Amino acid sequence: MRSVGNYVSDHGSKLVRQMPVLIIETSLIRAPLRQQSAGRPFAISVETLCGSATESSEVGATVTASLEESAKPAAESSTAAPDERSNLRLSVLIALSLALGALLLYLPALNNGFVNYDDPDYVTANAHVLQGVTAENIHWAFGTDNPAANWHPLTWISHMLDIQLFGLQPRGHHANSVLLQTCDVVLLFIFLLVMTGRPWPSAAVAALFAVHPINVESFAWVAERKAVLSVFFMFLTLIAYAWYAKRPSLVRYLAVAVLFLCALMSKVMIITLPFAMLLLDYWPLSRFPSSAGNDDTSSARTSLLRLLLEKIPVFLMSAGAGWLTLEIHRKEKALTAAMPLAWRVKNVIFSYAAYLGKAIWPTRLAVFYPHPENSLAAWKVLLAAAVIVGISVLVYANRRRKYLVVGWLWYLGTAFPMIGLVQSGRQGMGDRYAYLPLIGIFVAVVWLISDLAKERRWNPQILVIAFLILLLPFCYLTRKQIGYWNNSITLFTHALEVTSRNGIAENNLGAALVEAGQSQAALPHFLAAVQFAPDLASAHYNLGILFQQQNQLIDAATQYRQAIAVSPDAFEAAQAHNNLGIIYLGLQNFPLAITELNTAISLNPAKQNSYIARGTAEFQSSNFTAATADFSHAASLAPSPLALFWLGRSYEVTHDLDRAAGAYQAALQLAPNFVDARARLEALRGFSTAPQH
Repeated sequence: MRSVGNYVSDHGSKLVRQMPVLIIETSLIRAPLRQQSAGRPFAISVETLCGSATESSEVGATVTASLEESAKPAAESSTAAPDERSNLRLSVLIALSLALGALLLYLPALNNGFVNYDDPDYVTANAHVLQGVTAENIHWAFGTDNPAANWHPLTWISHMLDIQLFGLQPRGHHANSVLLQTCDVVLLFIFLLVMTGRPWPSAAVAALFAVHPINVESFAWVAERKAVLSVFFMFLTLIAYAWYAKRPSLVRYLAVAVLFLCALMSKVMIITLPFAMLLLDYWPLSRFPSSAGNDDTSSARTSLLRLLLEKIPVFLMSAGAGWLTLEIHRKEKALTAAMPLAWRVKNVIFSYAAYLGKAIWPTRLAVFYPHPENSLAAWKVLLAAAVIVGISVLVYANRRRKYLVVGWLWYLGTAFPMIGLVQSGRQGMGDRYAYLPLIGIFVAVVWLISDLAKERRWNPQILVIAFLILLLPFCYLTRKQIGYWNNSITLFTHALEVTSRNGIAENNLGAALVEAGQSQAALPHFLAAVQFAPDLASAHYNLGILFQQQNQLIDAATQYRQAIAVSPDAFEAAQAHNNLGIIYLGLQNFPLAITELNTAISLNPAKQNSYIARGTAEFQSSNFTAATADFSHAASLAPSPLALFWLGRSYEVTHDLDRAAGAYQAALQLAPNFVDARARLEALRGFSTAPQH
């Protein structure tokens, strides 16, 4: 008969949501749209690009971006329709080119698998998602009790749809993320086009967004579906807002509000979008009083107040989503409240500058950057602060170029919710957190170069060639970055190459190596993980698992106790108590084993292994009544040959042979090759047919 430890040890469970392996887990003034430079008008209507409206007198209303301040001459009106058709053809051609280029660039992502960082919480080990789309699971998606400690019901539903369509084949999940990212690229182009009427700068910004390697994390990581889905709805919201801004109406505002709600229900990171709408009112929509040429101070104040008042509903939606997210984080103990404010402020200043650095020189990108805590050198913080202040001064000095003001404030504002002032998790930065903010930087730089090229009469052909040459290294780095996401081993090996003292990466790489059957290679990574992140419960738990497998029981027990001491999650602690109970069970210290298993069951009453283990300790202690109750309860939680086998043994020793035989038969139905169950059943049958004396 196999040892008790082999039957009931919880080596296959998960502890924390960071790592799901062997063990682990084991976001009203109307004014014409104007351009600030002269040239031939480029007129594009929102209705032409997005479908025509059917609202009473507003049918056919257009959002026109004119490069001239004056009205068009009457002679030009006869050519307006052909010009618009020509402009539309150009826009469609650019959009198709962007989509095709993005798809070709992202194709290698389809060869990647799932990774052991958050993918189990979102897909591979999420019981609700794995059942696909059902009424019950949709109700769960809109609730607040989920392993991700976030409220994003549309993201959950999108993952359920992927399971419905592709099961656990990762190619399908990646294909949908790639498709969404491609749509985001095209929608960014359309959003800028309908806002500004300038196709080529809009295309350049979209191309930068498409090829920049810092954005790979958002679409190559299945668990980060929420980012590409949220931005998809965000761009639709902003396109609808351009439609609304040209001719405000209740129907158009409702379109903005509904799309914004969908974006919030995908990921709350776009919570600052109402602030971004005010920036767009300033440029390029020119809805601010000064931009409209209103010299009357009272009228200007009224107009500005109207712009603020019209956004109250969307500001309230943002406030509600933010409050809900904070409450979920607080409930799930995801907020790192113990980190001093001074540490967080220093990291905020540094991160604002570091993201700009990665935008210019996107190397050494990693899935996880450890928080520097109090280790940031003072000169780094001061230099970062100087960069931020210096850019702000330059932007203010050139504030007549309104796109510089908007682009810079977009960057600072949209990054704020993710910058780490309110710390959630252990990361100092995240590539995914730059996904939305860097759009502002791209817009500011592209529009500045475009205007300088016109003012200084730069050769447009040379400018285009230089831009395409600039894209080439970005394309190369993006392809390379996609490759790092192939599996957990490649992902975290690379993370360790480009970061230092990275406890999360060490822990997850160790878990991936164990899953690949390389336990010995995993050991130094778990040792490093507990050194670099001593308060990371999963690292102690995983190290305890390896020690237990190597029969180093004292060391294993030490690691389990440390995991219990630092774990903020009851289920995580239950795993460690369970395995401590297994150790004591193997040492035949049944009272201590039962004590640990009692604690495990009190923390997680649904854990089947703990009932089996406690029943085994009670059986060995000759407390057969309690053992029978535990084995029976374990068998009722889920089909388990092991629980049924021990239930049969309990019945057998209490001479209830019919029930014992029934339990053994049930075990064999679930596991026909269960040798011990077959042997006990045959022994019972032999006993029942033996001659009686």
